[in-house]
Amino acid sequence: MVSGDPTAPAASTSTVPTPTAPARGLPEAWLFLPQLRMDFPRLLDRVRAAEAAGFDGVAFMDHLAPPGLPAGDSFDAMTTATAALAATSRLRVGHLVLCASFRHPAVLAKEAVSLDHLSGGRFELGLGWGSTPAELERFGLPVEDNPTRAARLAEYLEVLGALFGGEEVTHEGRFFTLRGALQHPVPVNGRIPLLLGGAGRKLTMPMVARHADWWNCPTYGLRDLAELRSLAGGARLSTQHPVGFAASGAELDDITAVARKRFGNWGGLVVGTPDTLAEHFGELAALGVERFYLQFTDFATPETIEAFARDVLPAVRQVATTARG
Repeated sequence: MVSGDPTAPAASTSTVPTPTAPARGLPEAWLFLPQLRMDFPRLLDRVRAAEAAGFDGVAFMDHLAPPGLPAGDSFDAMTTATAALAATSRLRVGHLVLCASFRHPAVLAKEAVSLDHLSGGRFELGLGWGSTPAELERFGLPVEDNPTRAARLAEYLEVLGALFGGEEVTHEGRFFTLRGALQHPVPVNGRIPLLLGGAGRKLTMPMVARHADWWNCPTYGLRDLAELRSLAGGARLSTQHPVGFAASGAELDDITAVARKRFGNWGGLVVGTPDTLAEHFGELAALGVERFYLQFTDFATPETIEAFARDVLPAVRQVATTARG
């Protein structure tokens, strides 16, 4: 059983390997593309544009109904990831983030390893402890307090890691029970890269240090980055930003107005011309950010994707190269 510490692991016959930090490189650019307000042809046009422009990955959302737009059309997270992987050859695909409340860990393990094999190792697993409370209540899913949700996710991660190991798993926990469970095949490269987000010192950061390959630090956590970084173990650092891209100063006022209207309540909104954006993301890269999740405020037109990759990313990577010596 889980102890009084909500992040303590539950008992299991299989152990979870501690992730090692992959080799450091230039900062990555991922397109965050929530799968709503567009049909599959338009969605995949943007995915292909991101790959052609040199983006490293694309991430989708995981909601049963879009927050703030519950009657809006949206597509299933894993189905959308499958379509994106099938439509590309190099791009990595993940989510910000899959909701642990939506799937049993054995179901997610089977889905994730299937996408891992389908894509030759291009699927990454972003996972979180819950969705918006109104969504969970609307669909009859448990609405729990933060310590309980954190305890559930901690145990969820233990079960996932054990199943990915390919050995028989017998697990008696607070939330999940498995008896002689087997998950085959195992991941292509031994493990599927795992991203966890948040900045909570007590509940979140211990899970990041124990399990994560990537730590998605919310922008409010950047002010305490030095302290939080020391709690993240070997996880690499990513951040998430809504971006208003203005190709020139003449467009800046209009782009700013639209960006503030659509994303003004979101943290991390940045609006500017290529030079301004390159300076902003370059400063973050110099602080050690190795991946940017970018949600463009014009819903990521192919022209914006291409222009950002051409006019901003090279300068950001040059700053990172200089800063890291």
